[in-house]
Amino acid sequence: MRIVDTHTHAGINWFEPVELLIHQMNLNGVEKAVLIQHGRPQTGGYDHTYLFECMKRFPGRFAVVAIVDVTKPDALDKLESLAAQGATGIRLNPGQRSPGDDPLAIWRKADELGLVVSSMGGVADTSSDELSDLVAQFPNLPIVIEHFAGGGEGAAFPVNGPGPQAPYTAYKKALELAKYPNTYMKLHGMGELSRRPEVLNARYGFDFYDAIPPLVELALEAFGPQGLMWGSDYPPVSQREGYRNAMLGILDHPALSTQVDREWVMSRTALSVFKFE
Repeated sequence: MRIVDTHTHAGINWFEPVELLIHQMNLNGVEKAVLIQHGRPQTGGYDHTYLFECMKRFPGRFAVVAIVDVTKPDALDKLESLAAQGATGIRLNPGQRSPGDDPLAIWRKADELGLVVSSMGGVADTSSDELSDLVAQFPNLPIVIEHFAGGGEGAAFPVNGPGPQAPYTAYKKALELAKYPNTYMKLHGMGELSRRPEVLNARYGFDFYDAIPPLVELALEAFGPQGLMWGSDYPPVSQREGYRNAMLGILDHPALSTQVDREWVMSRTALSVFKFE
C-alpha cells in the first residue's frame, strides 16, 4: 500500500534537516511527503529556499506548502512567485485576511493559482461560521484542515494536558465543513489526542493510552475516508509517540475497517489533492 505523509517539517534554522525525514520515510515505507513551511505568520518563516532545494534533491518525493506575510503589499506577488517555483499550497489560519479593499485577496489568489490551502488553527477557528462562509465562497479551492481541526484542544503535547473532552461540541461543529466537497482534514498521531500513560506497554497499540477520544471515528462519519489524510507532524511527533507509531495509530485504527478505507486515508486522498512533481 502506498503511504503519503501530508504534514512534515524540515529545516536548517529550526527542526531537523531533510535527511532525517528521508530516513524515517524510508524506514517506514512512506513514499511521499508534504513539506509544510514551519513558523507562524507572527514569527516569520518566509524563506523557502531550503524547501525548494529539498524538492530538487529528491525529485517526486516532496510537495511544498508555503507561508507568506499576508500583511505585506507584495503578498499576492510573493505567492505567485512561490507557485512558479513549485509550491503546491499555502498555509493560512482560518482568520487570516488581506489588508485593503479585499480582505479575501490572499485566498482569492490561492484559488486563482490552483493552490491548496493547508489551514492551521484551533477548534474555535475551524468551528466558526466565518470559516464556513469563507469555504462556501471558494468551491474550487481545496482547503485541508490540519491537526484534527484543532480538536485536540491545545493538546499538542498531551503529556502535559488532559486532551479533548466529551461532548466535543466545537469539534463536531468543525466537522460540518465536510458538507463542502472541497474540504479535507488531516488525521495525525494518537499522541495529539491522549496523554502518555504512566506505564507503557512493550509494543504500541490502542491500549497504549489511558483514553483515546473518538475523534477519528467522528471524522470518518463526517468526511468519509475520501476526505481524510494522514500527516505525521514530524519532527514534533518525536516528542510524542514517534513517527512510526503516529503512522500505525491511523493505519491500524479499528475505525478504518477496510483496506480501501486505509488506502484513501494513507495516500489516495493526498495524491488527489497535492501535486507532486
